[in-house]
Parts: sequence; C-alpha cells; structure tokens
Amino acid sequence: MEKEDIKLVCKDCGEEFLFTVGEQDFYKEKGLEHQPVRCKACRAKRKAEKMNQEKSE
Repeated sequence: MEKEDIKLVCKDCGEEFLFTVGEQDFYKEKGLEHQPVRCKACRAKRKAEKMNQEKSE
C-alpha cells in the first residue's frame, strides 16, 4: 500500500495543510505517533513565542 499526503486542518488558524509522505516518514522515524495539529506557519509562530518567553525568564 502506497502512502499518500494527508490533508489536515490547523487548530490555530483553521487553514488546511498537507502532512506529506516525507513528513510522515520523518515523524515515524522519530517515534512520533500523532499527526501535527498546526500548520508550518503556526508551528513556527508558536516556537518563536516560546523562545521569547524563555528569554524573558
């Protein structure tokens, strides 16, 4: 059975994004069991916010 890209909806912005076959393989390789819930842009924004919070502390 051949893998296919999966369409997901970002929980932050509500936009549809693709969870590509390459990303699926990467997640599996890293032992991650769940699909992403945020698009790439929202993940980057969230990561930047966390980095800024850590610098403030």
